[in-house]
Amino acid sequence: MQRSSVHQLCISQRRRLEPKIFNLDSSDQRIDFNQSNVYCSCLLAQVTVVKMSPCCCLALLALLPFALATNPGVKVKLTEKGIEYGKQIGMASLQQKLKTMKVPDLSGTERVAPIGKVKYSLTGITIVNLGLPYSALALVPDTGIRLSITNAFISLHGNWKIRYLSFIKDSGSFDLEVNGLTVTDSITIKSDETGRPTVSSVNCVANVGSASIKFHGGARNIYIFCHLEVLAKVDKYAEVEYSMVTSPTISNTSIDFSLKGEFYNIGKHQEPPFSPTPFSLPPQVNNMLYIGMSAFTTNSAGFVYNNAGALSLYITDDMIPPSSPIRLNTRTFGAFIPEIAKRFPSMMMKLLVKTVKEPTIFFEPNNVTVQASGSVTAYAIQPNTTLSPLFVLNMGSVSARLYVTGVKLAGAVTLNKIEMTLETSYVGQFQVRSLDNIFLMVLKVAVIPKVNARLEKGFPLPSIGKMNLVNTQLQVLKDYMLIGTDVQFTG
Repeated sequence: MQRSSVHQLCISQRRRLEPKIFNLDSSDQRIDFNQSNVYCSCLLAQVTVVKMSPCCCLALLALLPFALATNPGVKVKLTEKGIEYGKQIGMASLQQKLKTMKVPDLSGTERVAPIGKVKYSLTGITIVNLGLPYSALALVPDTGIRLSITNAFISLHGNWKIRYLSFIKDSGSFDLEVNGLTVTDSITIKSDETGRPTVSSVNCVANVGSASIKFHGGARNIYIFCHLEVLAKVDKYAEVEYSMVTSPTISNTSIDFSLKGEFYNIGKHQEPPFSPTPFSLPPQVNNMLYIGMSAFTTNSAGFVYNNAGALSLYITDDMIPPSSPIRLNTRTFGAFIPEIAKRFPSMMMKLLVKTVKEPTIFFEPNNVTVQASGSVTAYAIQPNTTLSPLFVLNMGSVSARLYVTGVKLAGAVTLNKIEMTLETSYVGQFQVRSLDNIFLMVLKVAVIPKVNARLEKGFPLPSIGKMNLVNTQLQVLKDYMLIGTDVQFTG
């Protein structure tokens, strides 16, 4: 038999090969087909299922893990605009990954009349070219996502080797072209018992012309969509949990996620003495993504930082601008409280500003108010550095402004007036209002800048991978704030 005829004989029998399927858990993995050139289509179908996460990462926001709670503190709405952008990014990423994927070698034995058994091997198979020109991603209400890829094509190159009649060997290379490939896949989106998002491929079908490949139970293993942490560390005091309280709600136009959105002390998860109240996102669809953050989330942050003792600050004279005529010493305060100058002459002073309970944040339309129950304790610094208490004042509320920077929520506190009352005095009675201007200046130049420096660093919003939020608008509504934004992946 001539070399060319043996080659054709091997090629003519390719359609009977049973390729191995890897990374699947089902016991029924056999694939039925009628035509040759089917292995590459099977391979693409398999990769489409197992490697689908780049295609849908934005669409599923699987960065958002799950937890158990009655009401969410944060809600996220992914619109059709966001899903379409996610599809474009995902298909480009999928195509690049497929091009660099290693195709497993194939080997086996086939009976070919009239020569008998033929041993074969296909090795060094590489993907030379791949195209996914047409794709569509559609939401299936109450279920998940349907992905379809049409008119795809793939080119493979590899080496073949055969042996028959115990001593005749032959080998060479091959080029394989597949066109008109169609892949459809239905994906469900749910939560697992730990509160992390999972997806499941329930019906993946691939076709090459008149050939058909059906997965009988294959690719049914549920897998974690993206490797994301349930807890996002904020700083040395706090971490925030963005975990789902229920599985996503899927409609014709959006996917809605309900997230726990709660701050905790690192290593100590203590629930605050308040709970989330229900709220609903408005039916807006102009942006890719909408994030609603309730007052519960921000107030849980206040609870955590107050428990950690982080909401306190000592103020000394070196924190006051040198140009200020008001100094933190007994001479300045003695002008308003003579007993101070009499009992503690020519001494420097120190102020301790702290919260006495967790601050409460209120969201009203176009307004954010922080109700902080704080105190100011004034001390005289003795020559031996001993602190002698002078008085304790109670402080009232401040207002705040919130904004989005990068993928974080930031803020700034403003202090236009101050309401103070006397709690305790060790230097006799005095008129607290006479000190209003002093403390207003001290708080503005020493306390507020430090608070705003921390708020400027921001707190993490739900996000996935390397992405930026663009075209962002923030609205303060009743009991929650709404962030409307588009998304831009950076890597």
